[in-house]
Amino acid sequence: MLATQNRSFHRKAKNGLSFTRRRRKFQKEKAKKVLIFILELLLVVFLAYWTVQFFGIQTTIAGESMEETLRSGDVVLMNKIGRVGVNDIVVFQPSANLSAQYSVKRVIGVPGDTVLIKNGDIYINGEIFHNITETDDIEDPGLAATEITLGEDEFFLLGDNRNNSEDSRYETIGNIHRDAIVGKVWFCLSFSNFGPVS
Repeated sequence: MLATQNRSFHRKAKNGLSFTRRRRKFQKEKAKKVLIFILELLLVVFLAYWTVQFFGIQTTIAGESMEETLRSGDVVLMNKIGRVGVNDIVVFQPSANLSAQYSVKRVIGVPGDTVLIKNGDIYINGEIFHNITETDDIEDPGLAATEITLGEDEFFLLGDNRNNSEDSRYETIGNIHRDAIVGKVWFCLSFSNFGPVS
């Protein structure tokens, strides 16, 4: 009787009823799911890190030079990707004082442009510059009272609050080299000024 049962068990084992095989298959599927979860988690962490690095760097506006666009104390996000162009608002490191906090100004002239300020107006390449924000006539043209030609990697920056801004018109700032530009401001997080920045 016992011999018959053993033969019957072995016959069933041959017919695919191996408990060991089923356990191995289950463990492989479980390991595969855990591995996929770990890979997905690493991917999310990687993407989050680079998103913050390139689009989520915060800085705080100091001073009134960018009013009314940005106010002192506004917290803004900047990104490090993309080409810097006219009317972009950029964050840069003033070359005269490397220990100073970042400064924020608007790009008026790009490499190769000529810049002249005359009778309160800005002229770029001989043509009057049209501001995209409402600004006052410039009272002090500073260095731009005579025409400035921007070098291969130089930018001319002004604050939107034209008569209360230390910017490219003055020797303390001057033309800004591309390497000194940290990023472009694209969003304001402050409640009173919340939203995209242009």
